[in-house]
Amino acid sequence: MVDVNWAYKLGESLLAEPLPRRWAHTRGVAARSESLAPLLAEDAEILVAAAVLHDIGYSPAVVETGFHPLDGARHLRTLPAVDQRIVRLVANHSFALLEAEERGLRQALEEEFPALDDHLLVDALVFCDMTTTPDGAATTSYARVEEVLGRYGTDSVVGRFIRRAAPAIHGSVERVQARAAEVGLTL
Repeated sequence: MVDVNWAYKLGESLLAEPLPRRWAHTRGVAARSESLAPLLAEDAEILVAAAVLHDIGYSPAVVETGFHPLDGARHLRTLPAVDQRIVRLVANHSFALLEAEERGLRQALEEEFPALDDHLLVDALVFCDMTTTPDGAATTSYARVEEVLGRYGTDSVVGRFIRRAAPAIHGSVERVQARAAEVGLTL
């Protein structure tokens, strides 16, 4: 059993005060994840917990390498009884492997936190993250990619990563939307 309330408390304790806008984004991502529960059945709580925790690596209390997926996953790994699927989702969320490569951290990420084979769960977290603005509102993946490029610049590490990841991000979002449509779920 996954303790989603614990995940919310941890996420809030690490993000709300030092990074209120990041916490607003996180709450928006979590709300999107809750809307996908009918698609994920028994894995719905895994998705919600991962959504709440996906950006904890930005917290000044957690930063180690400056690469938030890796820092967040490493922190979660130190805590008792955290489901390893959550840790691996946090480490690999939204095609983090491509950014890890840009940062020279690909090998560390792959060795410490292998990507999950559960494509629906992975796609669902991408959908939630990449269709939520920094302020927590719903958006499209296309608008979100443009927002990231505008915020970081096209030639930055994040800009290079997001341009490389954009086709995969849009593919994940489209697969989740198609799956939702199959079951009559409006997103």
